[in-house]
Amino acid sequence: MQDRHASWSRYNQARCALQFLYRFTLGQDNERFERLPCARAPKRLPTVLSADELRRLFDVVAHHPKHKALLLTLYGAGMRISEALNLRPSDIDARRMFIHVHAGKGNKDRMVKLSPQLLAVLRDYWRRCRPPGGGWLFPQDRKPERAMDCGTAERIVARAARRAGIARRVSPHTLRHSYATHLLEAGTDLRSIQVLLGHANLKTTARYTHVSDRHLRSVVSPLDRLYPAPVTQTTTTTTTTTPTPPPPQTP
Repeated sequence: MQDRHASWSRYNQARCALQFLYRFTLGQDNERFERLPCARAPKRLPTVLSADELRRLFDVVAHHPKHKALLLTLYGAGMRISEALNLRPSDIDARRMFIHVHAGKGNKDRMVKLSPQLLAVLRDYWRRCRPPGGGWLFPQDRKPERAMDCGTAERIVARAARRAGIARRVSPHTLRHSYATHLLEAGTDLRSIQVLLGHANLKTTARYTHVSDRHLRSVVSPLDRLYPAPVTQTTTTTTTTTPTPPPPQTP
């Protein structure tokens, strides 16, 4: 941690690997591992893009149908990058307006709402590019029989963010965070967001309440409930006007 500036997650991985090696592989139940603490990684709020930043991000890839379809799938359906890259054309259910996600996190399948805007983009991408073989929705360029790898997708998103003038670090998961936060700001309940994202625990979904400005602004402080709202004093100026004399009476 001090010499290599490793993260807490990497520390935990090294600890678990050593513990597995000595305890299970070598059969040495070494008590020294009990004195090595399991570090808790610091909880950081996810990065969320604004509506203007998303429009700029999508505009810079408008000339590339494949990249545009990928980015809009990540945001429009709130998918993990691995879930989006594992999609096949048959997973797009245009009749029922759903996307079938196979073997998501935890090896669970789920259905995701298909946006009409996303459907139009996917149809345009399929009509103009039609990946050879038809096996994957987002195949590799050189080896179309294989799905695009995560590293390529991350570079596509990062390059588009730089071209859009977004200074913050943007990854494919940033689009998923933005999807969840914007759903919450639109009034979608947490339980529905949990199902759409495929979260096993509602606590994971609840963290988006900390990054939603609109959600935070709607909370009323308990101090404001104790006292009535303060009356704003306004200064009124009194102007003196000279009365207008009545018109002369005619005989």
